[in-house]
Amino acid sequence: MLKVGILGSTGRVGSLLIDDLENDANACVGSVHVFDELKKTLPKDAVVTNDMKAMLEACDVAIDFSAPNATEELLNTVIQTGGNKPLVIATTGFNEHQKNLLIEASKITPILYATNMSLGVAVLNKLVSLASKTLEDFDCEIVEQHHRYKVDSPSGTALTLAEHAAEARGLDLDNVRVSGRDGVIGARTKDEIGVMSLRGGDIVGRHTAGFYNDGEFIELNHTATARNTFSKGAIKAAKWLVNQEKGLYSINDCLGL
Repeated sequence: MLKVGILGSTGRVGSLLIDDLENDANACVGSVHVFDELKKTLPKDAVVTNDMKAMLEACDVAIDFSAPNATEELLNTVIQTGGNKPLVIATTGFNEHQKNLLIEASKITPILYATNMSLGVAVLNKLVSLASKTLEDFDCEIVEQHHRYKVDSPSGTALTLAEHAAEARGLDLDNVRVSGRDGVIGARTKDEIGVMSLRGGDIVGRHTAGFYNDGEFIELNHTATARNTFSKGAIKAAKWLVNQEKGLYSINDCLGL
C-alpha cells in the first residue's frame, strides 16, 4: 500500500485528498502536515505533525496543495536533509527563489510539478501549443475564472497556457504578456498575449484560450466542476512518480503526452 503524505491537508483540495485516499485500493494517507486544526478522520497509523521532516519520513510520496511559503519550507527540508521522497507539487504563485528551489530539490528526488492536476488541462496545454503555432497570425487571449477566495492572479494554469502559446511562437512570455488594460492604451500589439482574471462566487476553475483573426476565431475551453478533479489527478501522478528517477517532471510526462 502506497503511503501518501499531504501538505496542505486542511485546505480545499487537501481535504479531498484524504477522502479520495480513503476509497483507494492501492494508496492511503501515511502522514499529514498541519498548521492549524485538522477536522478529518485518518487511518489509525497515520502521522499528524507540524514538522516537515516527520511528515516526509512517514510517507512514500508527498502531495503538496498548500501555499508558496509552505512549499518553500518543504523544498528546503529536502535539500538540507538530502531527502529522497518523491514530491507531487500543485501549489502556484511561486516567486523566482521558490522556482529555483524546485529545480535544486529535483536534483535530489523526483518531483512532478503542475499548476493544474486536471487531466483535461494537460490536454488543453497541448492543444494551445498546436493552435498557437498553426494560427501564428491570430491574436491570442487567455481568460481564467475562479472563486472569490483565490489569492494569486493570474492563475498558475492560465500562465502555463500562456507559456505554451508563447513558446510555440518563439516568444518570451515575460516580454509579451499583458494582464490588464485600462484607459487609452493604443492598439493591441501583434505579439501581445493577454492573460486576464475574473473572480467571483464558488467557481472551481474555468480557462479559455482564444485565437482571434479577421473573419474567424477559435476558443479552447476547460471547465472544472468539482475540486476532486485535482485531487484524483494528483493521486494518479503520485502513483506514477514513485517509479521514476530523480528529476523534474510535468503532468504531461505522467500521461505520456
